[in-house]
Amino acid sequence: MGKIFGYARVSTQDQNLELQMDALQKAGAAVIYKEKMTGTKKERLELEQLLKAISEGDTVVVYKLDRISRSTKHLIELAETFEERKVNFVSISDNIDTSTAMGRFFFRTMASIAELERDIISERTKAGLQSARIRGRNGGRPIKDPKLVERALKLHASKEYSIKEISDMTGVSKSVLYRAIERI
Repeated sequence: MGKIFGYARVSTQDQNLELQMDALQKAGAAVIYKEKMTGTKKERLELEQLLKAISEGDTVVVYKLDRISRSTKHLIELAETFEERKVNFVSISDNIDTSTAMGRFFFRTMASIAELERDIISERTKAGLQSARIRGRNGGRPIKDPKLVERALKLHASKEYSIKEISDMTGVSKSVLYRAIERI
């Protein structure tokens, strides 16, 4: 039998972790990783530490699904990670437990829906690009006026101005200017 790890997160420093902590301890979590950070942030150090700590046979418990994941896609990725590493996942409030047949079914269904959603978005994007091409429009950033880039290069060659000053004067972005300088 593996260890039970808990993960608790609140979105702001003002919010309180006590409700989640109590529920995770009641569920048997011996080690609880805690964060006070918005769910939209990709870098969550405590979650990363949790993912490093778990191994086959362990269980990860959260109070609610939205406490551990930023989005449905992120939740599916986490569920796949847990499944690959043979780690069970429990969400107390959502009544999900992947050590059961229904829990595994739920996650597989979610994964299928997320995959369908990604495919539909991809198909719409391709159709939109194709429609735009038919009307003579190509995707991507508009090409900067070559005369402006040439002027920026002359200013750079004079060694009188910084890259930032040249960018401000000409409207040519620093990245475009650096690429043009590399091509010389």
